[in-house]
This record gives sequence, structure tokens and C-alpha cells, in this order.
Amino acid sequence: MKQPLGELIAGTPADCNRILNEIVTKEKPTRLILVGDTVSRNAIQMQMRPDVIIVDNMEKREKAAQFDYTAEHIFRTQNPAGTIESGAWRIIDEAVQKGNSVVVVDGEEDLLTLPAILSSPDKSLVVYGQPSVGIVLVRVTPEKKKDVTKLVEEMEKKS
Repeated sequence: MKQPLGELIAGTPADCNRILNEIVTKEKPTRLILVGDTVSRNAIQMQMRPDVIIVDNMEKREKAAQFDYTAEHIFRTQNPAGTIESGAWRIIDEAVQKGNSVVVVDGEEDLLTLPAILSSPDKSLVVYGQPSVGIVLVRVTPEKKKDVTKLVEEMEKKS
């Protein structure tokens, strides 16, 4: 996913989160889903209240800095690097449906952005980090879901 799936916001964490906060305030997304430790930690430290965060406790292959987050629903799943496990997909779907959720992944969460988009209701916002650049905002629409579905189908053909 080196090519952003949505709008790339480049800049410092503070700049990115200021812009993200402005967009969330203006657009009032159905769900706000954050994928990744850095983007989640930075947003929560800026007092944002995501509906779902998906983390693997790693940043750039190193142990992630810990941060406090609370949620009504805490899920744990496994997802090896470079894959999307069906069990992880089901948990993300459940977390998105319930809201107020944290998904802790044993393995890697990067590709779980895709099921997060496909599980989210229209007008949701899925946000993930673009390492050393900024964040990517994915506005969930029927068209975006079609694009992501094609991407997932291509991944299945290659495996």
C-alpha cells in the first residue's frame, strides 16, 4: 500500500492531526477508524475520539511507544505480515459495527486497512499512517469500496 488509498496529508504529526480534526469536525463521519499505532497515539493525544483503533504495538518494526486508550470493546486477533486473515477481518467487522472498540493485532495491522474500509458504513473515515510522510484519509463511499474490493481480489489471485 505504498500508493495512498485516499487523500495524503503530509506534515508533522501536529499538522496532520490539526487537519484531521478540522475534517472530522466539518464532515462528521459515520465512523472514525484509525489504523496504526502512530496515527492512533497522535490522534488520541490530541483528544480525538475514534470509534475504532487497530494497532499491533509496533512502529517501523520496533516496539511502539505505549499510550493510554480506553474502549468499551477490546478485541485481540492474529494477522501475519502481508496477509489478511479471515478471523482478523471478522473481528474488524464486529469492532466497526459496535464502535468504541480497540483491535490489538498479534502480527501486523497494515493490510487490515482494507477490511476496515469494506466493513465501514458509507461516509466513514478510515485513517492510516504513511511512514515518514504523514497520514492518509480514506473517505468510505460505494466507489471506494468497489476499488478496494478489486484490490483484495487481485491480492487473492497472487497468493
